[in-house]
Amino acid sequence: MVNYYSADYILPVSAKPIHNGIIGVDENGEIIGVYESGAKEISDKTITKHKGIITPGFINTHCHLELSHLKGKFAKGTGLIPFIEAVIGQRNANEKEVVKAMQSADSEMKRNGIVAVGDIANRAISKETKEKSSLYYHTFIEILCFEPEKAQEVFRDGLALCETFDGLPSSITPHAPYSVCKEIFRFLKQLHKPETNLLSIHNQESEEENKLYRYKSGQFIDFYRKLNRDIGFFKAQARDSIQTIVPLLPKRQPVMFVHNTYTNMKDIFFVDRFAGNVTWCICPNANLYIENRLPKIDLFLNQDSPITLGTDSLASNDKLCILSELLTLHAHFPHLKLEDTLKWATLNGAKYLGIDHQYGSLEKGKKPGLNLISHTQGLKLSENSTVTPLI
Repeated sequence: MVNYYSADYILPVSAKPIHNGIIGVDENGEIIGVYESGAKEISDKTITKHKGIITPGFINTHCHLELSHLKGKFAKGTGLIPFIEAVIGQRNANEKEVVKAMQSADSEMKRNGIVAVGDIANRAISKETKEKSSLYYHTFIEILCFEPEKAQEVFRDGLALCETFDGLPSSITPHAPYSVCKEIFRFLKQLHKPETNLLSIHNQESEEENKLYRYKSGQFIDFYRKLNRDIGFFKAQARDSIQTIVPLLPKRQPVMFVHNTYTNMKDIFFVDRFAGNVTWCICPNANLYIENRLPKIDLFLNQDSPITLGTDSLASNDKLCILSELLTLHAHFPHLKLEDTLKWATLNGAKYLGIDHQYGSLEKGKKPGLNLISHTQGLKLSENSTVTPLI
């Protein structure tokens, strides 16, 4: 059985928007055709008509399912380091509470039209939720180790944790420049075919990260002192953090830099020159929640490297909803076009995760999920826009 849906616009992402277009989807969710209004080959079909825009399912390229139980626990706008300290202080909650919160977060993402997720993990607790979910998950096993003498042990533990996600897509990744020593990057280069190991690195979420790398000063010095960590080995690099770590990355390795709140044009030019396969992930609502600041989006436009969207965790966001991220972006950057930002929310993420053969665009033969965005104004969102999964 094939169901046919029409809306004010069909937005395939891989092709131009179709005014009053029609899409046919079979019982398995596979697209059997995308049609112009009045197409003769479906003139005898029953078509369900909607107001709004039909899009592919959303791709959330950055989430922390493990932190879902921390929703509403932290004050907004405190800055990154106080936020990290708060997470450390409340991370070890009751396991049943954590699992229940993860299951709820998974359901929330489905309701909000998300079909695939790039999720950060520090332990194996999310595996069962992911196995039972209809969402596609790629799990990034996150390594945190700023002490060179412990790097080998921590890296081996990360590989072992990655193996526990056997049967689910996963890869091992550094957490952030301020939490990973150079030795970890050296071990990454020794992986068999490192170019198949997707990286997701938190980047320049706070100006304190750049202060640490440029001058070995700022709040991170006090942060490590409170943790009783000796960082005497670390030397000021006289350049931003991203410019320091990019040359350490394996060549051609797919890497997604996440947040980029304090990334500047010089950083972007440096990355374009020295890194081969880079994606920029923006998490607008989390950026505002933690630092009360958004990245300079215009710097990333018209660059070779694609942009994706993430929600971050419920510890740093009120909801797990890519439409909400789009609404925030368009409210702060009204010159952006939905045809462009929807690509960030769908196809670019699918390509980064290596699942664009199935997800990310409305094309015959794909099973990308189907979203209806209602309360739109032509090809523009309104502050009242909502999303409903049709498939």
